[in-house]
Amino acid sequence: MPKLDNTITQFCDRAGNRVVDAGHPKYQQGDVIINKKGDRFSGVPENVWNFYVGGYQVCQKWLKDRKGRTLSDEDILHYQRIVVALQETIELMAKIDAAIPGFPIE
Repeated sequence: MPKLDNTITQFCDRAGNRVVDAGHPKYQQGDVIINKKGDRFSGVPENVWNFYVGGYQVCQKWLKDRKGRTLSDEDILHYQRIVVALQETIELMAKIDAAIPGFPIE
């Protein structure tokens, strides 16, 4: 999908070898930090970081599931696409909510 290729985040390598450390990821002012050295995704909107699907905080869980692993270029691009997809989802949900006058629909 072309929209997913318009990534809004950058990956900053800070000599942590792209490894997801235990106790990570951590969110700080738009940055998702994945290890003690400070490798990070920057530009992650707070509402995207805090978005839950099925009881899971998606942006956190995806990285936690890769604890101890080195992120490949494909992993990094996939995560960046997840952020875009969630942002689009949040925007669509807001449009749907605005279009429906009340619930239940009468």
